[in-house]
Amino acid sequence: MGQKHIFIICGEPSGDLHAANLAKEILKIDPQVKISGVGGQLLREAGARLYCDISELAVIGLFDVLKKLPRFFSLKKMILEKIRLERPAAIILVDFSGFNLRLAKAINKQIKVIYYVSPQLWASRPGRIGSIKNSVDKMIVFFRFEEKLYREHSVDVSFVGHPLLDIVGPTMDKERFLRNYGLALGKTTIALLPGSRKQEIRNILPVMLKSARIIKDSLGNTQFLIAKPIHLENDIFLDCIRDADIEAKIIEDKTYDCLSVSDFALVASGTATLETAIIGIPFFIIYKMNLLNYLLYRPQVRIPFIGIVNIIAQKKIVPEYIQFNADPREIARAAIRLLSNREAAEEIRRQLSLVKGSLGEKGAGNRAARIVLDYLRFSKR
Repeated sequence: MGQKHIFIICGEPSGDLHAANLAKEILKIDPQVKISGVGGQLLREAGARLYCDISELAVIGLFDVLKKLPRFFSLKKMILEKIRLERPAAIILVDFSGFNLRLAKAINKQIKVIYYVSPQLWASRPGRIGSIKNSVDKMIVFFRFEEKLYREHSVDVSFVGHPLLDIVGPTMDKERFLRNYGLALGKTTIALLPGSRKQEIRNILPVMLKSARIIKDSLGNTQFLIAKPIHLENDIFLDCIRDADIEAKIIEDKTYDCLSVSDFALVASGTATLETAIIGIPFFIIYKMNLLNYLLYRPQVRIPFIGIVNIIAQKKIVPEYIQFNADPREIARAAIRLLSNREAAEEIRRQLSLVKGSLGEKGAGNRAARIVLDYLRFSKR
């Protein structure tokens, strides 16, 4: 068995971020470990050899999955063949639960299976915990409530805290950032984070931009930033801006700077909501998907909120505007009220600080790496 070889499998940009962070920490502790697998640019830059790039794997909803089924079948077959030929000591599955849980079942205990970034069992389809218990050897989780859930079902689990605490932060001060991008220091700045997938952008950014248009017409002295992931082309953003007839500065690969200089943000549900909470600015959660996908997905959801910030807080501290409620007029009206009420904005900041405090201590990636290596008896003692 290849005692120094680990596969890492992720399928979305947020998973690529966490997979890359984990890979870096593993290699810091033991540079002799060989890491390969499926991921994106970040995992490759962290030192992994990729068998497949994830750029076309991310899906939203059942119909998107169905269109890409042949690709997923081919990918699973390729990974299983790589496992047979290379016999890695373990495979680390990062999020991407629709694919990764099926892969874990197909591996069928041939090698150790570690899951990093838990499937959201607490939100939908809790029955999947049976599959995890049968096919996953070790869970490494970011939230205390996940640890409690798995312990209750006798799954081997370790809580490490959230790696975003080490990652999230601006690269430059506010004045320098605004000057570099030709923005005004004295204006109310609003960041728009419409997601990391093409279909998300098409569904969500128009809602955000229409809301921005109304906010600007009401408040006047405002400017808007769109945080663009590096892997997406400009055209999809430019088309939406053109249709909305509003000025908005597209800024690539500087999400944390965009947030840190802003007074308020509109954020697509997902990892970005937690990143915004860590930076600590007031925001609203917006999400809209293909109607048929939504009608299939909504009955599976067992919790009153979809935003992880509200789930952690166990109450709605950040407004959510989901699907039919994602009305630009309502969003704009609520945003204008918040921007005009300093006390309300400060209360959201205070609640977000409490959420951040519940995420554990910095160093989650290093703790996770040590758990992996100790679990596989790789660590140097």
